[in-house]
Amino acid sequence: MRALIAATLRADGCDVVEARDGLELVAIVAPAERSGMAFDLIVSDLRMPERSGMEALGALRDEGVRTPYLLITAFGDDETHRDARQLGAVAVLDKPFDLDWLCALVRAAVEPPRG
Repeated sequence: MRALIAATLRADGCDVVEARDGLELVAIVAPAERSGMAFDLIVSDLRMPERSGMEALGALRDEGVRTPYLLITAFGDDETHRDARQLGAVAVLDKPFDLDWLCALVRAAVEPPRG
């Protein structure tokens, strides 16, 4: 799923950095943010090895990282959606979802408003 999403976002013109699990996600993003390299958006699955997407989101917020975070899950009950929003997720997508819709959400999250 990660490879498919990454390939889709790349084809849509996004630069993509992949992490294989939640520990690697935090290990990539937090130091980059501290050094001044900001990511525009994080797209993360809820269930990942080592650290869940929710745990990674919490760890990043604890580190002061405020990058918009989009969480995807096949286990999206109301509690999961609420908890993710309380931690600062901009959206939670339930699987299955349309990849064009994901691209549209990503564009909306990273492009400045027109007008």
